[in-house]
Order: sequence, then C-alpha cells, then structure tokens
Amino acid sequence: MGTRRVGRWGLLTRLVVLGILAVEGMVAVSATWAYVSARGRVVAPADVDAGSTALVLGAKVSDGEPGEYVRARLDTAVQLYRSGRVATIINSGNGASRYGSETDVMRAYLERQGVPASVIRDDPAGYDTQRSCARARSEFGLAKVVLVTQDFHLDRAIALCRLDGPDPIGVAAPCPDCAWWTIARNHVRETLLARPRALLSTVLP
Repeated sequence: MGTRRVGRWGLLTRLVVLGILAVEGMVAVSATWAYVSARGRVVAPADVDAGSTALVLGAKVSDGEPGEYVRARLDTAVQLYRSGRVATIINSGNGASRYGSETDVMRAYLERQGVPASVIRDDPAGYDTQRSCARARSEFGLAKVVLVTQDFHLDRAIALCRLDGPDPIGVAAPCPDCAWWTIARNHVRETLLARPRALLSTVLP
C-alpha cells in the first residue's frame, strides 16, 4: 500500500515538473518570437517617415474618457501628427456601446486635441491586436503602418502584424500617468499569458 502511494506521488511529481518545464519553454519561445519579430522595428518618433499612417491600438475607456493607457497612445499619435510624421490616424478598438465604444471615445479625444476629423479613421471591430492588424490591411488597404502602443505590448503587436497585417514599425507610447503596479502587472501578463497565447494562435487552426 505504502509503495503504491509513493509511486503515485512520484508520478504526480514528475507530471508537475514536466508541466512547469512545458510552461517555461512556451514562455521562453514566445518571448524569443516576439523579440526577433520586432528587432529593428521599434523606432523613435523622429524616425517615422513623413506622411505615415498610425494605427492606435485601443484599450479601456470609462465614462466617455480614455483610460491612462489609451490616452498615452493617443497623445503619442497627436505628437506624430503635429510633427508631420503621421498624416492619418486609425483608431482600432471595440466599438460596442457596452464596452464604452472605444473608437468613439478615441476619436473625440483626438478631435479635442486639435486633430481634424478628416485625418481620423475608425475601426470599431478591432477587438484584439491580431484583428486590428489584419483589418488594417483588409479593410483599410494599408501596405505599411506605424503601431502605437506601450512598450510591453509593442513587440507582440509587431509580430502579429507581420503575419496578418501591413508591414509594421512601432512607436512606444510612454505612460507617465500609469500606476507603477499596473505597468508591472501588464509586463507579467504579457510575458506569461499574452505572448504564449498569441504564438499559439499562429500555429493552431
């Protein structure tokens, strides 16, 4: 009886160890995939070609106002527009009213910052990063795009856009108003969940 119990625990231990190793391997592979895909493609605002199109990836909005992360992305897009680096801004997010209509809020914010309505285009069906990239090519006909999001998200966004969207470069949007603990949380979530899931989505039907 005792031997069988020890044997079961030994098997369980081996399975747990194998599971941990598999997770660690997936995290490492997905991090490498994102890093290699984005290498040389994250640029400073001054290195963006004049007249480019920016794709601003949506994030949480509340009570008709953009949250800290999406506001920082929009501020970066405004700076690119004012400097002449960007001629068109595409807001890509969830346009459903039950989620606060991210794209409507993003457009309203840009217009309050002085960006002409004619410069702004909306993609209310950009429900996730992969779909935003794919639709930038299929719905907006873009061959090249400048992705605007935070640094923890940018490598994965570039990697996905290279697969399904226009040829991308990326500009990191600083977020001085973001709480440090939310930044740390997003880095952890990106590393442990978002990148592995994104990589799996590229190989699974």
